[in-house]
Amino acid sequence: MNEFYDVMKLLKRFGVIIYTGDKRQDSMVMESEVKELYDHQFIDKQTYIQALLVLRREQTS
Repeated sequence: MNEFYDVMKLLKRFGVIIYTGDKRQDSMVMESEVKELYDHQFIDKQTYIQALLVLRREQTS
């Protein structure tokens, strides 16, 4: 998982679609959703970490 779009596809697999029109806001909401998936053990630790890295990179750019 290397791209913002990859994280979007991951969330879509679980029925989560986020679009606010602001990519930075989207990434912040997506980070929260990814954390929920990890907390409920729907995704493994490696996927969680990769998704967080992608989203945080997006928030700083």
